[in-house]
Amino acid sequence: MVDALGVAVVGFGWMGRVHTQAYTRVLHHFPQLTVRPGLVLVAEDVPGRAEEAAARYGFAAATRDWREVAADPRVRAVSVTAPNFLHREIGVAMAEAGKHLWIEKPVGLTADDARAVADAVADAGVQAAVGFNYRNAPAVEAARELIASGELGTVTHVRVRLLSDYAAHPDGALTWRYERERGGSGVLGDLASHGADLARFLLGDITSLTADTAIFVPERARPSGTTAGHTLATGGEPGPVENEDYVNCLLRFASGARGVLEACRVSVGEQNNYGFEVHGTRGAVFWDFRRMNELGVSRGTSYQDQPVSTVYVGPGAGEFAAFQPGAANAMGYDDLKVIEAYRFLRSVAEGTPYGTTLADAVHSAAVLDAMSRSARSGTWVDVEPS
Repeated sequence: MVDALGVAVVGFGWMGRVHTQAYTRVLHHFPQLTVRPGLVLVAEDVPGRAEEAAARYGFAAATRDWREVAADPRVRAVSVTAPNFLHREIGVAMAEAGKHLWIEKPVGLTADDARAVADAVADAGVQAAVGFNYRNAPAVEAARELIASGELGTVTHVRVRLLSDYAAHPDGALTWRYERERGGSGVLGDLASHGADLARFLLGDITSLTADTAIFVPERARPSGTTAGHTLATGGEPGPVENEDYVNCLLRFASGARGVLEACRVSVGEQNNYGFEVHGTRGAVFWDFRRMNELGVSRGTSYQDQPVSTVYVGPGAGEFAAFQPGAANAMGYDDLKVIEAYRFLRSVAEGTPYGTTLADAVHSAAVLDAMSRSARSGTWVDVEPS
């Protein structure tokens, strides 16, 4: 028997659309789900945007006030895709209202924010998922299994990169993303949060680190009207960029492995250059998001001059079989969010967490806080236990 589940989306920028489309697609790929999500309510404070979303995607109602979502008894699960500074307030309120929660990373501005949402979820006894979508790639899950199998030997070091140009244009509008109070730690929350989650997903807990950060575009023009995405603005009043464009970080893992995590939002010539390279005493594995369904794998007994083979993941890896029938048939970014929706809804249906949880968000946020402390002090710092 399939149970109808009323869902709402709070915040309808690009990510709100991605969540909505994932809800509408999830049963196509995962018909075994025992809950059927129905679009009940969309909340967005930009005038007209919620109504437009309701008309386009079929939400039963629209509102500019997210508090109406918390109060609506028809809504049993909520996607929170609002700006970072609202994550804590909205996430806690939804949990306290008994709503299951699918919330985007980084879950607030600090580890304290993430812990507050995690505590509210635990107290309410609801299910929750977090938007660390890159770990859902079947190739990433295959890489994790390869590492865990010991085929690469003892892991010695990893390099995780997240380089993009979305903020490289000097005329990029001074939106909330560049303000400390609303956007938090800049590229740390935007991209390095994914890197911290990937590193931990593959290699285990990060125990200490040292980080360096920089702002390379120190001033931007304030937008004259409503913005969406990474809008350009010219002629507006200039204002300071308050948070980080760049971070580079050395990592130490509980396992004894070492790592490098680099993230930048102003890398001219780089479009979503995200990936990792994991080296062990007998082999290595490489992943590039731009070739999401492939792995580079080196294994054997040669040690020196050992070749790297391209492996196309297929139906045996992660959730690949729900999307494509054979290896080398490509999956895309939005498919990762469908996987995330499936695992969230399965958690709701079965009362058991599947996929990413608030605990993962707290771990990532603790790493980001440690990066900020290290950048200020110029020293190695410990990552606080979550």
